[in-house]
Amino acid sequence: MQSDARELRSLHGWLRSDPDVRRTAVTDVQGSPPRPGEMGTALDVLELVTGNGWSAASFVLALVAWRQTRPQRPRVEIRHGDTVIILTDCSPEEIERATTALNNAADEEDGDL
Repeated sequence: MQSDARELRSLHGWLRSDPDVRRTAVTDVQGSPPRPGEMGTALDVLELVTGNGWSAASFVLALVAWRQTRPQRPRVEIRHGDTVIILTDCSPEEIERATTALNNAADEEDGDL
Protein backbone atom coordinates (compact mmCIF):
# COMPACT_ATOMS: atom_id res chain seq x y z
CA MET A 1 0.00 0.00 0.00
CA GLN A 2 2.79 2.43 0.92
CA SER A 3 4.65 1.61 -2.32
CA ASP A 4 1.44 2.23 -4.33
CA ALA A 5 1.11 5.67 -2.74
CA ARG A 6 4.77 6.37 -3.49
CA GLU A 7 4.28 5.35 -7.14
CA LEU A 8 1.20 7.55 -7.41
CA ARG A 9 3.10 10.55 -6.02
CA SER A 10 5.94 9.80 -8.45
CA LEU A 11 3.54 9.75 -11.41
CA HIS A 12 1.89 12.96 -10.21
CA GLY A 13 5.27 14.70 -10.05
CA TRP A 14 6.27 13.35 -13.46
CA LEU A 15 3.08 14.62 -15.12
CA ARG A 16 3.41 18.02 -13.43
CA SER A 17 6.93 18.33 -14.80
CA ASP A 18 5.97 17.41 -18.38
CA PRO A 19 5.55 20.68 -20.31
CA ASP A 20 2.85 19.36 -22.67
CA VAL A 21 0.75 17.89 -19.87
CA ARG A 22 1.29 20.86 -17.55
CA ARG A 23 0.24 23.33 -20.26
CA THR A 24 -3.10 21.63 -20.99
CA ALA A 25 -4.10 19.76 -17.83
CA VAL A 26 -4.31 20.09 -14.06
CA THR A 27 -3.40 17.09 -11.92
CA ASP A 28 -4.52 16.38 -8.40
CA VAL A 29 -4.08 13.41 -6.08
CA GLN A 30 -7.36 12.34 -4.48
CA GLY A 31 -7.35 10.38 -1.23
CA SER A 32 -9.90 8.49 0.75
CA PRO A 33 -10.56 8.66 4.47
CA PRO A 34 -8.56 6.16 6.53
CA ARG A 35 -10.23 2.92 7.51
CA PRO A 36 -10.55 1.99 11.16
CA GLY A 37 -7.09 1.26 12.53
CA GLU A 38 -5.28 3.07 9.68
CA MET A 39 -3.28 6.25 10.07
CA GLY A 40 -3.41 9.06 7.58
CA THR A 41 -4.97 9.15 4.15
CA ALA A 42 -4.59 6.48 1.50
CA LEU A 43 -3.86 7.78 -1.98
CA ASP A 44 -6.24 6.22 -4.44
CA VAL A 45 -6.55 8.25 -7.61
CA LEU A 46 -4.63 10.72 -9.68
CA GLU A 47 -7.20 13.05 -11.23
CA LEU A 48 -6.42 14.82 -14.49
CA VAL A 49 -8.58 17.72 -15.65
CA THR A 50 -7.87 18.66 -19.24
CA GLY A 51 -8.40 21.88 -21.10
CA ASN A 52 -8.23 23.13 -24.65
CA GLY A 53 -5.34 21.82 -26.67
CA TRP A 54 -5.03 18.64 -24.62
CA SER A 55 -3.36 15.81 -26.50
CA ALA A 56 -4.15 12.21 -25.62
CA ALA A 57 -0.96 11.16 -27.42
CA SER A 58 1.23 13.48 -25.31
CA PHE A 59 -0.45 12.26 -22.14
CA VAL A 60 -0.04 8.57 -23.00
CA LEU A 61 3.60 9.10 -24.01
CA ALA A 62 4.26 10.89 -20.71
CA LEU A 63 2.74 7.90 -18.85
CA VAL A 64 4.87 5.48 -20.87
CA ALA A 65 8.03 7.51 -20.22
CA TRP A 66 7.31 7.58 -16.46
CA ARG A 67 6.57 3.85 -16.41
CA GLN A 68 9.91 3.10 -18.07
CA THR A 69 11.71 4.81 -15.17
CA ARG A 70 10.14 2.49 -12.60
CA PRO A 71 12.02 -0.65 -11.53
CA GLN A 72 8.83 -2.77 -11.37
CA ARG A 73 7.05 -1.12 -14.32
CA PRO A 74 3.60 -0.91 -12.71
CA ARG A 75 0.37 -1.49 -14.54
CA VAL A 76 -1.35 1.84 -15.24
CA GLU A 77 -5.13 2.10 -15.39
CA ILE A 78 -6.71 5.13 -17.07
CA ARG A 79 -10.42 5.86 -16.69
CA HIS A 80 -12.35 8.41 -18.68
CA GLY A 81 -16.08 8.09 -18.14
CA ASP A 82 -16.97 4.52 -19.06
CA THR A 83 -13.70 4.00 -20.92
CA VAL A 84 -11.02 2.00 -19.10
CA ILE A 85 -7.53 1.64 -20.56
CA ILE A 86 -4.84 -0.50 -18.98
CA LEU A 87 -1.18 -0.10 -19.93
CA THR A 88 0.83 -3.24 -19.23
CA ASP A 89 3.62 -3.65 -21.76
CA CYS A 90 3.47 -0.24 -23.47
CA SER A 91 4.03 -1.76 -26.89
CA PRO A 92 3.45 0.55 -29.87
CA GLU A 93 0.10 -1.20 -30.44
CA GLU A 94 -0.96 -0.68 -26.82
CA ILE A 95 0.05 2.99 -26.97
CA GLU A 96 -1.96 3.45 -30.18
CA ARG A 97 -5.02 1.71 -28.67
CA ALA A 98 -4.80 3.88 -25.54
CA THR A 99 -4.46 7.10 -27.52
CA THR A 100 -7.36 6.17 -29.82
CA ALA A 101 -9.60 5.19 -26.88
CA LEU A 102 -8.87 8.46 -25.04
CA ASN A 103 -9.49 10.53 -28.18
CA ASN A 104 -12.78 8.68 -28.81
CA ALA A 105 -13.87 9.19 -25.18
CA ALA A 106 -13.05 12.91 -25.40
CA ASP A 107 -14.95 13.20 -28.70
CA GLU A 108 -17.99 11.49 -27.14
CA GLU A 109 -17.81 13.86 -24.18
CA ASP A 110 -17.60 16.88 -26.49
CA GLY A 111 -20.66 15.59 -28.36
CA ASP A 112 -22.63 15.52 -25.10
CA LEU A 113 -22.18 19.26 -24.54
